[in-house]
Amino acid sequence: MPEHRVDLLPLPIGLAFLLGRRAATRRYTYGLGRAEGLAGVVVVLIIAASAALAAYEAIQRLLHPHPVEHLWVVALAGLVGFAGNELVARYRITVGRQIGSAALVADGLHARTDGFTSLAVVLGAVALGFPAADPILGLVITVAILFVLRDAAKEVFRRLMDGVEPATVELAERTARAVPGVHDVADLRMRWIGHSLHAELAIRVESTLTVEQAHQLAHDVEHQLRHVTPRLATAVIHTEPTTGADSAHNTNAGVR
Repeated sequence: MPEHRVDLLPLPIGLAFLLGRRAATRRYTYGLGRAEGLAGVVVVLIIAASAALAAYEAIQRLLHPHPVEHLWVVALAGLVGFAGNELVARYRITVGRQIGSAALVADGLHARTDGFTSLAVVLGAVALGFPAADPILGLVITVAILFVLRDAAKEVFRRLMDGVEPATVELAERTARAVPGVHDVADLRMRWIGHSLHAELAIRVESTLTVEQAHQLAHDVEHQLRHVTPRLATAVIHTEPTTGADSAHNTNAGVR
């Protein structure tokens, strides 16, 4: 049967959250929010190690079977472990998606793998009741952990590669275009830093606007984007004239 393991994953994630709260510096001008991505990589590696360990233990028990004593006690402990881990998994995944933390979502998926392991204990001890059941179920759980590993790796990889949901990008474009005075939106780019979104885009406006008017319009767009787009922390807005004026006379305004 799998041994109980202490869950140490909240430590790197908690450390990443603390680092992410630090103010930006002259060296780290965007702050240390990327620490969450590194914590996510640690989680994925630990899940991969869990899959390898589960497979090794299952093969060892298959080659060297031994009887399991106190089946009902073992089964009850496994059932409690499964329920507890699944509750923790759902909580972490839900909160992770709410705050936009891929690392916390991956941590929740890891808790789910521990729950699968506990469930295998229950099935191996009670439901099947023959010596080979435990190692066979261990191999099945290994496959389940590999599927969880795939999902966690996708979450973390997309975040590391600045992946943003297309629906979020489309929402930002619609919101910016709906602001009075904005003729069009171009070059919208968004990225995650920690669990906050950052955006940069260009808006096309009347070439007759003064610098002050263009700057105010950029502020209006930034305000609407932050109001409508979930987890958006900052937006940098560039203004461009709608007519074919020389680029040297283009009005530009930046909003943070």
